[in-house]
Amino acid sequence: MKWFLGKKSTPIEKRPDGRDRLPPGQHLTRKWPVLTFESTPSSLPSDWRFRVSGLVENPLELTWEEFLQLPHTTVTADFHCVTLWSRYNNTWEGIHIREILQRVRPLPEAQYVMAHCWTGYTTNIPLTALDDDDVLIALKHDGKPLTPEHGGPVRLIVPKLYGYKSAKWLDGFEFMEHDKPGFWETRGYHNSGDPWKEERYW
Repeated sequence: MKWFLGKKSTPIEKRPDGRDRLPPGQHLTRKWPVLTFESTPSSLPSDWRFRVSGLVENPLELTWEEFLQLPHTTVTADFHCVTLWSRYNNTWEGIHIREILQRVRPLPEAQYVMAHCWTGYTTNIPLTALDDDDVLIALKHDGKPLTPEHGGPVRLIVPKLYGYKSAKWLDGFEFMEHDKPGFWETRGYHNSGDPWKEERYW
């Protein structure tokens, strides 16, 4: 079995866990399509704060300048959109999620996280999915600052899930004991969003 990109074909690549690198139903693109329900904000709000609340030992609130002072890291990962396209080898630069988790120290009963955005968008993620090696809060993509249409200047990246879980225009997390759906999840998108299970819609 092969996948096709243009006129060339290449055997399907495998992930370290044995699953196909390209999830079922997806096609590869070298472009980076823009898909957003909300109006794209022109800039970061002047009163932006990164806030972490809920079931944590140390609630957190940082200004933009304080947020930028956190240690930065780089992650290269594939991106899979629920609308059937995937883009390989995206290089993201930003703050690793564990820089946040180490500071706030989630309580044992915290099992889920709601990502909040200054546009009002929300998306829910199990803490076990958020706390992973390739998850970060991105400030750059492929060496350039994130543009507003792609969630800039700050967005969440969770490569193992469909892109609607990688919230654009991020401004915080809420740690919860019980799961509850976010913006798209209440509108029919799957609550989990695993591309390899094709969890697109309820």
